[in-house]
Amino acid sequence: MTIEVWQFVLYLILVFVVGAVASFFLARWLFKRELTKHPPISEQQIRAMFQAMGRKPSEAQIRSVMKSMQKNNQ
Repeated sequence: MTIEVWQFVLYLILVFVVGAVASFFLARWLFKRELTKHPPISEQQIRAMFQAMGRKPSEAQIRSVMKSMQKNNQ
């Protein structure tokens, strides 16, 4: 069984395209999973931000900011 050069090139291009598409979706899935496990900002960082503005935040304010950030990420 022999294949011609144009068939080999076609298969090679097809393998690269399928690999690129699969790696894109795999990377996107891994990135989303990592963001849900480790959000980019934590409650301690929100407290520090409020204190930098000269305010003492209540727990309700902190929870509200966290919920709004989670809502925006979805």
